[in-house]
Amino acid sequence: MKKLLFLLTFVSLSTFAQQKTTIPFQLTDYNNLSIKAILNQKDTVHLMFHTAANAVTLTEEALQKITCLKFDRTDSVKSWGGNDNTSRFSKSNTLQIGDLKWNDVPIWENKNSGQHTDGKFGLDLFENRIIEIDFDKQVLIIHRVLPKKAKSYEKLKLTFENDMMFVEANSINGKNSYANKFLIHSGYAGAVLYDDKFVADHKIAEQLKVTAEKQLKDSFGNILKTKKAILPTFALGNIKLNNVSVGFFEGAIGRQKMSIIGGDVLKRLNIIIDAKREFIYLKANKLKNLEYTNV
Repeated sequence: MKKLLFLLTFVSLSTFAQQKTTIPFQLTDYNNLSIKAILNQKDTVHLMFHTAANAVTLTEEALQKITCLKFDRTDSVKSWGGNDNTSRFSKSNTLQIGDLKWNDVPIWENKNSGQHTDGKFGLDLFENRIIEIDFDKQVLIIHRVLPKKAKSYEKLKLTFENDMMFVEANSINGKNSYANKFLIHSGYAGAVLYDDKFVADHKIAEQLKVTAEKQLKDSFGNILKTKKAILPTFALGNIKLNNVSVGFFEGAIGRQKMSIIGGDVLKRLNIIIDAKREFIYLKANKLKNLEYTNV
């Protein structure tokens, strides 16, 4: 999604002077966070909280039921699958999530979002705020100051590039351990997706037994084919997850340029992201040992 420079006018229904604001979410069967929102004080939508997105989008299907949106123009955008697409654009809207409200919100049109959601929003709505994702309680908590509980979490360095967060993790197979940088991507339903260079450099297809092949669609319906395998251990600092489902693309080297940690891993961790996006705090939760889903 092409980023548009704009100024969001933030309005709080609860003055936002309070230390934290709690927003409930539903963890879907596809490992996405679905959050109820009100658009232009009229239409209720369910938006996916997407940690690798920087804009509010709505699907074509959802827009058939929404009456309060006016489109100003059509933009050219590039999708995750690498294809050029067009997207209708609405310049200025209000968005309310829980006790928080934003004015002058731009909204784009997409073909797809997480299953059972009408669209998505990203980190930019909570700029300069601490974000806590508690999967045990299924709540998103927006803090003004870092909560004390963070001291008991695993603290890892974040790399923040182009409004996307990356963290280093290790893929462990027997005596072999390979470090790599991973995009934190709550919009991806799977567990781990490797970039093409990492797969080629470490001969991942030869080291791990391929268990399945499937097709993946990006936001604009472009189809990409992936292979699935089981990784014995995936380590984020001192947190180790066992028998993790990993995927990688077949085809031309260099198409998939980023490795990704998706919802099937993220849901196993309670997460705190600092206001400057410099550090992430992780703690294994009650979902840690669930079997990985076939999505």
